[in-house]
Amino acid sequence: MKIGLISDGKAPSSDTSIELRTADVTVKFLNERRSGIGGRPIQLVTCETANDPSRGADCANQAIEQKVSAVVVGASAVAQTIWPPLHAAKIPVLFFSTTIPEQLQDTQSTFILGDPNGLVVGGILPLAEKAKTRNLTGIVIDVPPALAQFEGENAAVLKKAGIKLKLIPIPLGTADMTPQLQGLSGSAPGVVEIVGNDAFCISAFNALRTAGFTGPYFAIGPCITDATRKAVPADVLERVTVNAVAPVNNDNPSTRLYKAVVAAYGKNIDTDDAIGMDMFAELGAFQTALADIRGAITPATVISTLKSMPEKEIPGAGGLRFRCNGRAYPATPAVCTRGGLAAQLDGRGQPSSYHVVGASPIP
Repeated sequence: MKIGLISDGKAPSSDTSIELRTADVTVKFLNERRSGIGGRPIQLVTCETANDPSRGADCANQAIEQKVSAVVVGASAVAQTIWPPLHAAKIPVLFFSTTIPEQLQDTQSTFILGDPNGLVVGGILPLAEKAKTRNLTGIVIDVPPALAQFEGENAAVLKKAGIKLKLIPIPLGTADMTPQLQGLSGSAPGVVEIVGNDAFCISAFNALRTAGFTGPYFAIGPCITDATRKAVPADVLERVTVNAVAPVNNDNPSTRLYKAVVAAYGKNIDTDDAIGMDMFAELGAFQTALADIRGAITPATVISTLKSMPEKEIPGAGGLRFRCNGRAYPATPAVCTRGGLAAQLDGRGQPSSYHVVGASPIP
């Protein structure tokens, strides 16, 4: 079974190439230990975008030319150009996460593993309540997918809860954010949410510390890597609540499985890197959803099998479950999951035990 895998890979200001190494290891494991998909071995057709929108479209067209049965997309900054050719060709696409309205609202061939709403309800709102604040300041990498998560349903949830949102978009690759963030002192900014890769987050954390910000932080999983732990002081790290689909840097059944797979089938993979474990969870979920597919494997049969699957647990995702029948959220039928994971960091940047937040069964 040919599956397209599109990753941003190495780019001038980011590096998610661990997705490609993890995907190779995961497919070896799924083929040898889980009988591939429907008894057929998985063959990956990979392509890197380097965060270039035109290359994103090229990768999509290459997948179409290779006659893949489906495409899995990693944590991409150019999903807006990857998706249209695949959607027009009626090839099913599984995103790890996306906030682009056209993709979230698609009822035909788009499937999204991460819940774009659950962390607002289960993560940010409880954090704001604990801090007794009605303010949320988003420091966000200035790309459409990152900015879009503060629109639509999430914006409505925040408004209903009485949370005032201020967005500060900052270009990718900005090394010193002090000029943009120097006014965010004390606790007045409320909860600060940081959305970007580790280099972006390091710059944001340190600029906010210089500015004298004293409130709580909420960060996405890729923010926190060994580089972040080395570059950001303990007094900042211990105020960070992190969200993730993959519970890295913590001993639990999911990380034990992932580490065992990497030890058996791979090398040069940092198992504490959230981006790698996210890819492991994404490919594991794809195989889990299609494990019982029968007959010819085509884009159409992949779509129908994904839509008819019962609710199942996402391998390597700390207890999160998924079902792709379009009923997780009526307004965003492509979403397959309700909820996410959250954990408080200590001064070393290590998470306490992760807990599922914002989740409920999908009927």
